[in-house]
Amino acid sequence: MKQSIHVWHLETNTPAPPPIVEDTNESYVLKLVDTPLPEFSRFLYVAVGASCLWYMRLQWDYQQWCEVLNNKNIQTWVAYRNGTPIGYFELEKQAQGSTEICYFGLLPAFIGQGLGKKLLADAIGKAWSLGGKRVWLHTCSLDHPSALQNYLSRGFTIFKQEDLIEDVPDQPIQPWPHANRR
Repeated sequence: MKQSIHVWHLETNTPAPPPIVEDTNESYVLKLVDTPLPEFSRFLYVAVGASCLWYMRLQWDYQQWCEVLNNKNIQTWVAYRNGTPIGYFELEKQAQGSTEICYFGLLPAFIGQGLGKKLLADAIGKAWSLGGKRVWLHTCSLDHPSALQNYLSRGFTIFKQEDLIEDVPDQPIQPWPHANRR
């Protein structure tokens, strides 16, 4: 179905430490995925993105996932609590000294606990650790209602906005019907 989507492109050019975030009752362990697995990355993409209608990678075949994940400039970081993945982010080191936070988010069961602020601070820190002069990302009107404010609160500024008409699936992909209803 054709849908109008507003996109915000955000950046930070100051490699200052991320702002201090509130301490959450329970934290997590952050791990770099050292063996990229398309099956695992697709699971994270669907589990995190289904509620926000992430759609761009849904039609990828196994080879397309392999090509992206085996790019030496791509890193996937997963946050775990007691062995359970709670969220992830994907970074891409790019030309001209930029690092993009390509994907970022929490699994639905962990939204609303303050973990998104902490995970974003970790994503920003890991992005700066790759070197460069700029960390950037984009979000859109399909994303979680708190996403844009979270990015702005962590020091990002909007450098571009655009409106797109995209062919978005009528229903998000789900492991079973109604899995990500809030």
